[in-house]
Amino acid sequence: MTDRNETAADDPAGGPALVALGGGHGLYATLTAARRLTREITAVVTVADDGGSSGRLRAELGMLPPGDLRMALAALADDTEGLWARTMQHRFGGTGALAGHSVGNLILAGLTDVLGDPVAALDEAARLLGCTGRVLPMSPTPLIIEADVSGLEADPRVSRCIRGQVAVATTPGKVRRVRLIPSDPPAIPQATAAIARADVVVLGPGSWFTSVIPHVLVPELHDALVHTRARKILVLNLAAEPGETAGFSAERHLHVLSQHAPDFAVDQVVVDAGNVPAGREREHVARAAEQLRARVTFADVAEAGTDRHHPGKLAAALDQVIGLPRSDKSELRVEGRHMGRHVQSASGGKERVSWR
Repeated sequence: MTDRNETAADDPAGGPALVALGGGHGLYATLTAARRLTREITAVVTVADDGGSSGRLRAELGMLPPGDLRMALAALADDTEGLWARTMQHRFGGTGALAGHSVGNLILAGLTDVLGDPVAALDEAARLLGCTGRVLPMSPTPLIIEADVSGLEADPRVSRCIRGQVAVATTPGKVRRVRLIPSDPPAIPQATAAIARADVVVLGPGSWFTSVIPHVLVPELHDALVHTRARKILVLNLAAEPGETAGFSAERHLHVLSQHAPDFAVDQVVVDAGNVPAGREREHVARAAEQLRARVTFADVAEAGTDRHHPGKLAAALDQVIGLPRSDKSELRVEGRHMGRHVQSASGGKERVSWR
């Protein structure tokens, strides 16, 4: 079954220019939803992965870690179940030198080596896959994530410095703050330009400290996000992640983002209605969103029985908040869970959402 953007195919010029920032499975979910709304998509992807196939290629070749970039390309492929998309995602088994490597990672490594430019390599891979939109790294420099983590010493007030994305994501302690090494990496110019001309910018979902927050720590990306005239939407995760955000509530996710970028504001925060019961908990989330000068929309965006976002439901929720009037930043407004149009489930047929 293909995963084509039915609405954009009907009116290719009718959708908004949308930029989605993140990495891994969270960004894959956003892109799969976004292609139901528009063909004008730019994915801006984190480049701090140091594990698995990506970590090996990064260490051996000095290249940007390709795994999250490959996943974004696969999400935007013309036919997500086609031969090339499946091949890009295919991972070698066995115990030899290729064991654990994704074919797409090796293709991106080869293209980067031949073309001498990671952006040119991604554009060529996107052409091969017939991608809807463009995939860009957030920086031309491979980054290192470093975190202050408490709970690893006998004294819970003492923090330990943990370095590396995999180590941060799997720490048994509580992550307090993250930073990038180098601390002021350059941004990819095409990424900042896309944010400047965007109609909509979507941040999240994804690993909060290693895929979402790093975007606001790159100075040029941060400035572009602060000054863009685009409607900015933050999509919260459906569940806390073991290690990185263990025990985090929806409210806590908002607090830590605001702490890392106090001057960063968004227009809308999308929260799964099933994860935050009506009443006091939603009020707490709404108050936390005030730190980001945002209003909150609670919507059914989960795939039943999982902690994954359902592409059609997320597309409908994004379409709903994109269509809302800009809020008065001095007022607290919380939207209900009712969504403007019905979108059929994956088992019930096509999911069609129109951009107004």
